[in-house]
Amino acid sequence: MPQTPGSLGTLGATDLTREPRESELPVCPICADTMIAAEAGAVIGENTIRYLWTCDNCSYGFVSSHVRRPYICH
Repeated sequence: MPQTPGSLGTLGATDLTREPRESELPVCPICADTMIAAEAGAVIGENTIRYLWTCDNCSYGFVSSHVRRPYICH
């Protein structure tokens, strides 16, 4: 279903085994503006975090997910 500006879409992570990097900041699918900070975050279960993003340029909103990996010291 196509998204319209101002509606909330869902953007899933493509590789849930890596930590997010600065170069992997979300980009607005409507205007291609880079998002700097999420408006809100919510912990879902033990390892999943969902972030709410809203584009400052066109007001398009979407949700992204991140799965945390346990940190293991060697």
